[in-house]
Amino acid sequence: MFRRSSFHAIALSWALALCCVAPSSFAQDAYPSKPVKIIIGFGPGSGTDLLARMFAEELRAIFNQQFVVENRPGASVMIAASAVKAAPADGYTLLLTSSTSHSVNPFVFKKLPYDPIADFTPIGSIGLFPSILAVNEKVPARTAQEFITWAQANKGKLFYAYSSLTFRIASESMSRLKQLDAKGVPYKSSPEAMTDVVGDRAQFLVVDLASSQSLVKAGRLRALAVTSSKRTVLAPDLPTIEATLGLRDFDMASWAGLFGPANLPKEIVDKLSGALLKTLNRPDIIEKMLATNIEPLPASPADFKVFLRHQLAVWKQKVQDAGVEPE
Repeated sequence: MFRRSSFHAIALSWALALCCVAPSSFAQDAYPSKPVKIIIGFGPGSGTDLLARMFAEELRAIFNQQFVVENRPGASVMIAASAVKAAPADGYTLLLTSSTSHSVNPFVFKKLPYDPIADFTPIGSIGLFPSILAVNEKVPARTAQEFITWAQANKGKLFYAYSSLTFRIASESMSRLKQLDAKGVPYKSSPEAMTDVVGDRAQFLVVDLASSQSLVKAGRLRALAVTSSKRTVLAPDLPTIEATLGLRDFDMASWAGLFGPANLPKEIVDKLSGALLKTLNRPDIIEKMLATNIEPLPASPADFKVFLRHQLAVWKQKVQDAGVEPE
């Protein structure tokens, strides 16, 4: 039988132990205990926006907490990335972004307001965005080769629209390699870029399948080829630009993934990563993503980090090949 003094001693030791536990431990155990903000650097209707909203809903169901998508388009995703970099590392502000901010920007801008590796915690990759070369319905071309022939006959007169640097690099590479001398026009989001191509204010663009299919199916945009190195199951009838135009290493698929600010606690990373992997391996989600023209790309935080470093090397070479000088 315990004496009263022994009981008091044990109680006191437990109280001291609890006092020594960092307050953040309780917050992590309870995570998420309030709404989580997912910031994206593209406008509504873009492929990244569609993906973010799909997964925000799934995360809400898993954690029984709100995951709210916030669009902050512009400045080549630097606005969105900077906001997440500056946010507390508590898991309540996340960045769902693409190769634009973390693979391409470092080689297109002389000075970035963030470091793509040091300023973020990788949580997991989510999907690949196969992209297409598309023209407006007034362009008299049914294939990529016919488009190049027509474009060369109109050398220096054409404009291409782009909503991300990934798309710009693909368009500029093709223009340079095929001597089209086309001029690029930037837009904040894919819907805006496609609107001006449909309206013939620009003649062509590279854009993701996810955001372009409604216009392609309506006949207002004509898809000519995919920018990946292999045909995609999402558009099996479309040939690759590599094969059609005889261009080597023209693999310009974009990826999307989820990040937190630097030093995000491991407990939170594990919770979010586990939820992503669980979701990405569900047959209904795989089917839903493919129906939205996005290929699932599940990866653990460690594998995603390796992937990110590899993509930096890949896109460094692509930017150089495109002849794009850092701004």
